[in-house]
Amino acid sequence: MGETVDLGRRVELVPMDPHFLNISIALYRQDAGEGPQYLVHSYSRRQGTRQRLEFVAKAMVLLGGLEPVAGESLQIRFPCRTEHPLACRRVFLEACKLDPSQPGSSRPLHILDRKSNRTITVSSRNDGSYLLAADGEEPDKASRIAAVANGLAKLGQMQLGASGSDFVQLACGQPHDALVGLLLVRALNVRAVLREEEMAAARGVLSAPSAQK
Repeated sequence: MGETVDLGRRVELVPMDPHFLNISIALYRQDAGEGPQYLVHSYSRRQGTRQRLEFVAKAMVLLGGLEPVAGESLQIRFPCRTEHPLACRRVFLEACKLDPSQPGSSRPLHILDRKSNRTITVSSRNDGSYLLAADGEEPDKASRIAAVANGLAKLGQMQLGASGSDFVQLACGQPHDALVGLLLVRALNVRAVLREEEMAAARGVLSAPSAQK
């Protein structure tokens, strides 16, 4: 008889991992005494699966600024003990894309925006709020900054600043520089990201152990 395990609520799925035997990997949200945490899980029993899951969990710590749960190599959480569900989904997807043979690193708080040929810079105020700026001449600069800020707001469930369109803030009130740096890359073309997420949601389901031998 199979064993039933309470994994929590699934929040994202990679149905075919391109870096490890096309296994399915999922991210689950779990409730804990110190706030929500996340579990990286697969039903696959193939040799090396555990190591692959541990790599993904460590990559989420590196890329998104999460922290490992003490004594648990596959469970992570945000230091602020807040859920940040959409942002965590993006961190998980980016961690699964990371090539295990290449050194990973957190993203900086600036990026070259090829659409406007400007460098977009995000400055942390250490209270969960971030101010966006761009170099170059003034024409169209404000509108491009506003578009990137809107992208960050959608991807990270942030609030747009009431005082202007160059300001975003996380509800937890704590800085998340690594997370914002990761989201900044995608915020330049948020429509493409949303299309990607819609396609991912339409893909298969996490396979049971009998289907992943």
